[in-house]
Parts: sequence; C-alpha cells; structure tokens
Amino acid sequence: MTKWHTRSNTKKSGGKLGRFRKKKKYQRGRDFLGVKIGEDKKKIVDGRGNNFKIRLLSAGKANVADQKTGKTKIVKVESVVKNEANPHFVRRNIITKGAIIKTEIGYARVTSRPSQDGIVNAVLIEKITK
Repeated sequence: MTKWHTRSNTKKSGGKLGRFRKKKKYQRGRDFLGVKIGEDKKKIVDGRGNNFKIRLLSAGKANVADQKTGKTKIVKVESVVKNEANPHFVRRNIITKGAIIKTEIGYARVTSRPSQDGIVNAVLIEKITK
C-alpha cells in the first residue's frame, strides 16, 4: 500500500530508493538555547529572507500585564515555579513559553517565546499580597 501524498520508499523490485535530495540551508534546525534567569543577554541570529531573530540567552526582567487593571509593568524575575515543557527546567530556572515565573509582584505565565522573540512577556495570574 502506498501513501497518496508521498513518494514510495521502495522500488517495484523491492529495493530501497535513495534520498530525493540533500537538505536545504533553510531546513536546518538549531540547538535549543534555554533562557536562564540573570543579566539580560541577547544574540542576533540570521533568519530566512533577509530577516533576523533576536535570541534571548538570559533574562532578568519581564513585561507583566495585569488583566484586571489593564496595565503592564517591567518587573524583576525571581525564579521559575512550573514549566510544562520540561520538569527539569524548573530546577535549572529555564524560561519557555507557558512557564510560570515568580516575579516581584506575583506569579505570571509567560506568553512570548523568549528564545525566538528576544523578550519575556507574561500575564499576571496571582498577586502576592504583603
């Protein structure tokens, strides 16, 4: 049985077919660089089509939006509380999209992709009252 949307991997004789072509430059991947908590460090990386990405290597501050008041503050990031992407990222304090971080004003969920966007944007989910 052959798939209608892809080329068969075997010849009629039963032999294997070789690779169709080499990988193009734009099909290459990159190693994962986890965003750590610390002094802000950024790296500019070439993208496809004369574009570039700003990769965040470490972040000390985050833009946290409070949905109740409608205001956004730049606050200090203290630690990573929970990370659905990988439970070991909590121990290593690595920030990814969807991670819950502890900030000066409370707990917040990261909504941006820091290693792609070059910034940490988050939404406040629980305020710390003193």
